[in-house]
Amino acid sequence: AFFWLVSLLLSSLIWFIAVKASDPRDEPLQKGLLIFGVMFSVLLQEAFRFLYYKLLRKAIEGLVALSEDGCSPISIQQMAYVAGVGFGLMSGAFSMINLLADALGPGTVGIHGDSQLYFLTSAFMTMVLIFLHTFWGILFFHGCEHRRWWEIMAVVVMHLAVSGSTFCNPMYVGSLVPSYLLMAAAAAWAYLLSGGSAQNLRRFLLCK
Repeated sequence: AFFWLVSLLLSSLIWFIAVKASDPRDEPLQKGLLIFGVMFSVLLQEAFRFLYYKLLRKAIEGLVALSEDGCSPISIQQMAYVAGVGFGLMSGAFSMINLLADALGPGTVGIHGDSQLYFLTSAFMTMVLIFLHTFWGILFFHGCEHRRWWEIMAVVVMHLAVSGSTFCNPMYVGSLVPSYLLMAAAAAWAYLLSGGSAQNLRRFLLCK
């Protein structure tokens, strides 16, 4: 969560400088800066995910050196899951804070003919991002651990795609449907990389 906060702080700083140095009346420029800010924030988050992986790798080496049996008490898969949850929960918390700030008013959602589903769809988008960050953490760490750089690039591309789909709003179908499809694919991929199988899933569903 701390690493995600640092990435948010740096991207916010770059965004603040870019907006202050530009003409606020130039709408095409401001839209371009918004797109740049979102893409830069995504890349910065993934860079800090990589730095966090390197830090945890050093921590595991230290734990192994201190342990009596030469084994780490926690696996890299467990750390990947916890790191993904931390990124996701902090991302979701900030999304909800922004929504609650907008909900304070003034005004009424949809009063000028816009969609009245803004808060509902935003909640669903926040939820999918929390899950995606969890799955991305597992995929990213697995790629780093086994030097499968294409897995890392897949996470970056998925993150960019989900963030970019939000520019389809207020046509919420254009952002929610692709995001949930990517979440299903990332969930299945992370499940298989974690050692899951169709047989284990069937046993779980049948409570065996």
